Amino acid sequence: MNEMNYIVVAVLTLGGVALLAAVVLYIVSRRFAVKEDPRVKDVQECLPGANCGGCGFAGCAALAEALVKGADKGSLDGLRCPVGGDEAMGKIADVLGMAAQAAEHMVAVVRCNGSCDKRGKVAVYEGLHTCAAVNAAGAGESGCGYGCLGCGDCADACQFGGIVINPATGLPEVDEQMCTGCGSCAKACPRNVIELRKKGPKGRRVYVCCVNQDRGPIARKSCQAACIGCGKCEKVCPFGAITVENNLSYIDYNKCRMCTKCVAECPTGAIVKVNFPIKKKEAEA
Repeated sequence: MNEMNYIVVAVLTLGGVALLAAVVLYIVSRRFAVKEDPRVKDVQECLPGANCGGCGFAGCAALAEALVKGADKGSLDGLRCPVGGDEAMGKIADVLGMAAQAAEHMVAVVRCNGSCDKRGKVAVYEGLHTCAAVNAAGAGESGCGYGCLGCGDCADACQFGGIVINPATGLPEVDEQMCTGCGSCAKACPRNVIELRKKGPKGRRVYVCCVNQDRGPIARKSCQAACIGCGKCEKVCPFGAITVENNLSYIDYNKCRMCTKCVAECPTGAIVKVNFPIKKKEAEA
């Protein structure tokens, strides 16, 4: 067999192997092909594409798949895009042939009122300027080991410009008009200072603006606006909306009727009310 024959045999052998591999791959691709429901694409087009994770899924595509599966089971309960809101969910319901269910809008709430003038510095931090880094290093620059660190991880996490750090107070401030309730800021906070709460009728809310779990005297020493767990708010609430655990009061927004009696009763001003009309006595004070 001359040299040319060797080349021909090699080429034919390689061509045969390649052809066999192509046939095998074709059969495997057909056998194990995953058919995507066309409704998934239609649902995904109704979503804002923020991929913020506020829905509890990795992104809009994952939520779209879950919504289609939920529709097949006859319920979309627990499945919602906080960014798209009722408008997006209405379009999705039409695509899936389901009835749209309106949900109360949630908004991010910063549960810390320890501004620069209320929390004195006890240390100086020098290092990476992120809340995660400062929290990992210790209690931060103030004596409160629970409050806001003010480095802006929450603002960096927000894709919608809904939260910024006020340079005067050193605390984050939420723009209710920009906030979508996605929860990215709450996930970014290493101290769980930010909470999603119901926006409330006319935007009115009552909540404890503190997360300090130290005993009263210690909490008050580290911050003038701290909750001291005295329980006065719990006793005065006629709706059983307030509980005190671990030296800290908490208001259940599902039970609160916003009578604001707790606000007036709180000796440290740790309980705040938002978007209520200003009464004449308060204006004069």
